[in-house]
Parts: sequence; C-alpha cells; structure tokens
Amino acid sequence: MEKVVRRSEASVKLMRFVSDYVILIPILLLVLVWWLIAPNFMSYNNFMNVLRQVSMVAILAAGQYFIICSGYLDLSLGALVGLAGIVFAKGMVDWGMAPAAAGALTFLMGILLGAVNGCMITVFRLPGFIATLGMQYIARGLCYVITNSYPVSKIPASVAWIGRGHLLNAVPWPVVIMIAVYVVISFVSKKTKFGRFVYATGGNQEAAHLSGINVRLIVSTVFVLGGIFAALTGVILVSRLNSGQPSGGMGFEFQAVIACVLGGISLTGGKGKALGVILGAIFVGLLTNGMTLINVDSYLQQVVQGMVLILAIGVDVYKQRRQAASK
Repeated sequence: MEKVVRRSEASVKLMRFVSDYVILIPILLLVLVWWLIAPNFMSYNNFMNVLRQVSMVAILAAGQYFIICSGYLDLSLGALVGLAGIVFAKGMVDWGMAPAAAGALTFLMGILLGAVNGCMITVFRLPGFIATLGMQYIARGLCYVITNSYPVSKIPASVAWIGRGHLLNAVPWPVVIMIAVYVVISFVSKKTKFGRFVYATGGNQEAAHLSGINVRLIVSTVFVLGGIFAALTGVILVSRLNSGQPSGGMGFEFQAVIACVLGGISLTGGKGKALGVILGAIFVGLLTNGMTLINVDSYLQQVVQGMVLILAIGVDVYKQRRQAASK
C-alpha cells in the first residue's frame, strides 16, 4: 500500500514539474532539430555563445518576472538598459569617475527611475501601460540627448571582464552573473514573505490588501527591482560592446516578456516560476542561434520571435479561460 502511495505522490510531483516547466519539451525538440540541420550547433563553444547572448535578456527578464507576477508590465526596461549603459559609459569616459563610482551611479539611477515608475502607478494611479510607455520615451530620448546621438567609446579596459571575460577560462562572466541572479530570485520568490506577497498581489490586489499586505509598497518595490536589473544589464552591455550605445537595449523589454511568457509566467499575474523565465530565455536564444547558423534573414527572425510571443500568450489565455470555466 505504501508503495502505491509513494508512486502516486511521485507521479503527482512529476506532472506538476511538467506543468510548471513545459518549456523544457520545446527546448529539447529545438535542440534536436538544430542538431540535425544546423552546422556546428552541437559544440561547447556554441552553447556558451548562446548562453552569453541570452544572459542580458535573462537578467532583465528577472526584473520583468517580479513585475508581471505582481500584475503589471514594464515597457520601459529596454530603454532603461540603454540609459544605464550611457550613464555608466559617460561616467567613466567624460565625467572622470572610477568604474566603481560610475557603476554605483548607474544603479542609483536604475533605482530612482524604477521608483518613479512605481510612484506613477501607486500614488498617481496611472495605468501601468501608460506610465511605463511614457518612461520608455523619456529614457530613450535622454540616451540621444546626453550623447548627441553618438556612441560613447574609449571604455576603460578594467571593465572588459564583465561582458567579455571568462571564469576559469571556461564560462563567460555574464553567464555566471545570470546564474547567480536566478539563484537569488528563485530563493526570494519561494522562501521569503516578499515573494509570497508579490504572488498574492498579482493574484488579487483587493484580497491581498484586505489580508494586510501593503500592496503599494510591493508594487513600488517590484518596479525598483526592474530598474536595478536594467542597470545591471546596461553595465554588462557596455562591457560587452566596449561602448555606450544610444540605441542600447532596444527591444530588450519585449524579449524579456517573451522569456517570461514562454517560461510559464501568466500575464494576469500571480503565477509562474523563476526557473521557467531563464528556460524561456534559453529557448529564444536557441531559436535565434539556430536560425543564424542556417542563414535565416535577421528581419525574418524578428517575425518568428513575434509569432512565438503571440502563440505563447494565446496558450496562456487559453489556460486561464479553461481554469476559469472549470471553477
């Protein structure tokens, strides 16, 4: 009898795992397809290249993950990445700051602009879509105003390791940083009150408020986290490109949303796992890498990514309706 119970519990856990991380199936299928048709796909160097390419989007998606789980969406994150990169680069090149000081200023700016987003939503009651769309235009405009539309070059060599260095000459530092980020946010989302409060806020704000949760503080905090992860992504991007680009981070916000949705994060809020987000980012990275190896046009790749996003959102909407109908 005990064996039957244990098998039943094991099967339930397996089904729950498959449900939470269903993205693993298309990842394995994609690897199989590219292995058969794409040259040099199955190599260590290529996989490290894929992980390095997805690391910045995955780190940014960590901030988007908390925001979506709380029931909102931040359209300004890509522009904040660009602005963070410009501030970091200008701080070192034109403002006479040491890299550490420029990095501190960059993170302070990310915190401030994230707090502004949160304030517009919680204090002034602006719709999240409008508030963050406005911030997107402000941040992107500042990128061009500060730089006069020119890249910031002559980045100090001392920061090259962040975006182009390797740990033990084997694993790129951006990949190491990405893994560390997801270890931390997985712990926070599962094991802390803040993580539980974020899910509760996204599930039902009114119920969360009535249960004693400071909803305004939670919403403001997740947008601040979005700003922090945008700043971190901007620093890595500058090191990776060896310059501060006014167009840096362009489209990153939508790639972060794709990673979240593919990873099982519901756009209605309150559902999803942190690990699913990094798996979603890896799927997009593998998809793009394989298409590049078989010489698919870059514009057509954008079309495919858009189709993947629509399909993933469609599946999420279908699941939500089915769950609502079964209640």
